Amino acid sequence: MTPIGTLNTLNDLFSRVAAAANPCAVLWQDEFGQWQPLSSDQIYQRTRALALAFIGWGAQKGDRIAIVGENRWEWAVTDFAALAIGAVNVPIYPTLTGDQIATMIADAGCKIAVVSTRQQFDKLYAVRGKTQLEQILMMDPAPTPEGAINFGEVLGDCDTLGGKHDPMFDALARAIEPKDLCTLIYTSGTTGEPKGVMLTHGNIAANQNYAAAEFNFSAADACISFLPLSHITARALDYVMYSYGVQVAYCSKFDNLPAAMQAVRPTVFVGVPRVFEKIRQAVESRAALSSTKKRILAWAIGTGAKHQDTVYDGRQPGSIAWKLANKLAFSKVREAFGGRVKLFVVGGAPLGIDTAKWFASVGIALLEGYGLTETSPVIALNTPLTHRMGSVGLLLPNLELKLADDGELLVRGPSVFGGYWHKPAANAECFDPEGYFRTGDIGHLDADGFLYITDRKKELLKTSGGKMVAPQPIENKLKNSLMVAQAALIGDRHKFVSVLISPNFVALEEWAKQHGVQAGSRAELVSNSRVVALYGEIIRAVNLHLANFETLKRFRVVAEEWSQDTGELTPSMKLKRRVISERYAAVIDELYADEATSRGE
Repeated sequence: MTPIGTLNTLNDLFSRVAAAANPCAVLWQDEFGQWQPLSSDQIYQRTRALALAFIGWGAQKGDRIAIVGENRWEWAVTDFAALAIGAVNVPIYPTLTGDQIATMIADAGCKIAVVSTRQQFDKLYAVRGKTQLEQILMMDPAPTPEGAINFGEVLGDCDTLGGKHDPMFDALARAIEPKDLCTLIYTSGTTGEPKGVMLTHGNIAANQNYAAAEFNFSAADACISFLPLSHITARALDYVMYSYGVQVAYCSKFDNLPAAMQAVRPTVFVGVPRVFEKIRQAVESRAALSSTKKRILAWAIGTGAKHQDTVYDGRQPGSIAWKLANKLAFSKVREAFGGRVKLFVVGGAPLGIDTAKWFASVGIALLEGYGLTETSPVIALNTPLTHRMGSVGLLLPNLELKLADDGELLVRGPSVFGGYWHKPAANAECFDPEGYFRTGDIGHLDADGFLYITDRKKELLKTSGGKMVAPQPIENKLKNSLMVAQAALIGDRHKFVSVLISPNFVALEEWAKQHGVQAGSRAELVSNSRVVALYGEIIRAVNLHLANFETLKRFRVVAEEWSQDTGELTPSMKLKRRVISERYAAVIDELYADEATSRGE
């Protein structure tokens, strides 16, 4: 079901929100943790007030305005306000360091930045001299530090205007055209220096018009906004939700998500693969504490596995055994999401087929999609009407696709960006002579047009014997183990493939306790012979299903659990392979120290 009317710009979407007369368009948590409503009239008035403040500070069409903050209603209002006056918003991850943020703000030439907290303000104010910033607006309430402007004071008493609209402000927003630049999004830089992706209003609007056409969203639905809004996936999702009148509940901290799911009870849940992998590990970890629960879960999953296709098609199996398994086990998994979710979507990174099958076995169909920042973002998507497990769905109808000789996916269409900010060399490389964007992903189409993504082209490992190994599918198999949080294959230009494993320390430490393994530190724990043997068994089980040249000949369990905060993962939970290779260079050298005399493949 396509929204009423076609979007030409994101300001058309804002107009739709403003006209909704929805008393509870948004939910947000106050300082006491209580959920509070925000009406569509309040969103309009606050957006208008902030937009006029931006104009008062000298902001003009085309100027860049940075947003550094967690998911909250102020983020959305700042976004809408910048777009309404034709400014270009520059969303930046709040987890970055001050210097990293300064580099992006300076590159974009931002004169205004809007930050969420005192912590973000302090971080940015310390490096202000490296930027062209003239104004810093802080979302958190007073006390406001010297050098900052208080968000609430800028809004004033605008809520008292209720549903009264400002014709001049509305006309200003309508004057923005599809060709106008809308946002400058800096890529997370898994392999090198971040680049600013330039997306126009028309780019994102074109994607919005098709991405949700088969989902039948309505004002009766609710969704939690918890994936970082600095990432195009989360932002595009929120736009879809606003467009259909779905209630958006902002969760600013991932740790608060379980409680938020119980309070909001969403009907739509969208997450990156790591979210679902963690939920699976949590279910298996709890079951492992009791031999009875472990046997029940194993039986239930075995029963559910026979009905995966039925579940994936959106139907409930009718067998008595499945219904019993549902009552004993599956219903508890759904309750962890609030008990009301009718649609689960996964994107942002590749979903392992084993994870998809496990969730289908417990009665949950994960509909996977695929896209990039450069494509606004959706390229292909499984929907409730058209889907195939293991694929990323059918191509959106307003896009064209072709595959290069090496399997790289190339795409062309109205949602594909025009280029990177101030990067002429990169722009020349990323488009082919016919204007197709080189995605850098390796994929293929089946006979029915469903798209499958194999791996990132730059991440493929080539052994010294000339064999090409796709790391992600193998890493995903390893992560099916409760004991593995992350895995990174290595072996490019080497005789054989090895792997670094970052453990799930919660599960590993519980295992060690149960098996009488004592260690004074994590480094001691991962080097314990019994722990090494445990991970050796995990690797042997995975190797059984690999070709000989793909098998993992050596491994090392590291003493760190990789995360975004420690720098090994991007905000969408993808591996930063370059960072890992540099950080563990000595370990990798040790794994291949005797390579010259060892047997290769």
